Amino acid sequence: MKIHTQAFLALAALAGVSLAAEEKESSSTKVVSSTTSSTVTPCVATATSGAFYDLRPDTAVVVAEGAKAPKNVPTEDYLARGWDYGSNFTLNICGAVVKRVGDVEGVEKGSWKNISAYYEHEGKTYSLGLQSGTLIPRGRKLVLQYSGGSPCGLSDDRSRDRRGGVHEGAAYRPYDNEDDEEESKSKSKGSDKEVTEKEKEKDKGKEETKKEKEKGKEKAKTARRKSATISFLCDRDPEIPTAASFIGADPDECAYFFEVRSQHACAGVEPHKPGSVGPGSVFAIILLIAVLVYVVGGVFYQRTVAHARGWRQLPNYSLWSGIWGFVKDVFIILTSSCARFLPSRRGYRTLSISPTGRNRNREDENRLIDQLDEEWDD
Repeated sequence: MKIHTQAFLALAALAGVSLAAEEKESSSTKVVSSTTSSTVTPCVATATSGAFYDLRPDTAVVVAEGAKAPKNVPTEDYLARGWDYGSNFTLNICGAVVKRVGDVEGVEKGSWKNISAYYEHEGKTYSLGLQSGTLIPRGRKLVLQYSGGSPCGLSDDRSRDRRGGVHEGAAYRPYDNEDDEEESKSKSKGSDKEVTEKEKEKDKGKEETKKEKEKGKEKAKTARRKSATISFLCDRDPEIPTAASFIGADPDECAYFFEVRSQHACAGVEPHKPGSVGPGSVFAIILLIAVLVYVVGGVFYQRTVAHARGWRQLPNYSLWSGIWGFVKDVFIILTSSCARFLPSRRGYRTLSISPTGRNRNREDENRLIDQLDEEWDD
């Protein structure tokens, strides 16, 4: 019995340790996720498939007066013709527009400098959204959304609920009926005396309920604001600059859709990050490990099996020792072959050339050689 009790206590302790480890891992993952979310680079996105997108080169920047514009960086906003809409649109990618705007309808003055898309109509300026750098990859599409623009109308949540627009699991619920409210209130009353008092005050409360209904309707109607959705298409032609085009707007003129063609919208490979191991480093590590295994394994084999000592413990010692002799022979061959092209100052070759520059025949050469031999013998 004692043995079973001890075993049970040991299992309980192990379970407690495992739970503590899991809680520690979950807390660490939460910390990592919070840190990673805070270091997201604007206008850069990585899809679930591993495709990497970087649209920062398409962001138009402001150049100070007298300063030189950076190379291959846009300095003007993108213009999109409205065609049948009646107005043209000005926008920037992942940044506020370069041209500053003022007197924007329905937008606070402090937010004018953060407007990323707008249009002008009949002397008035309407914002299509504030600056945002959050790219959203959806399959092969890349989407950027601006929100918080000028007001564009009212939306009635109650009418939307009556149309059956609330899907299962929605975050909000439709208004409850007045009868249900009265029933819930009457159920909460525990005595008949309170019910009779409520019936007496019912007439007085009718006017108050009507006022509350009117207030509820006004609250249900919330102001909507204009927004812009930009879809990016890949265009690999480097000679064609980045261009934006207007697609359309909804009937309420609250949502506007644009399309931008750019070579930077093509999927690529994420560049090497500082502090991480790149492909070259991985290859170097693998090569170093392979060399260490070759040397250590070879020394172990030569020492234990072949009983070699000294330098002969190295694997393939005869091969590596012969490399120096091979290199020396190659050097001698190259130097000797190059020496033949150098001009010679002495020897019999100069005797075979006449003063006029013509070559003598072989008999004359032999005769001269014989004469020189006789002179040396004397």
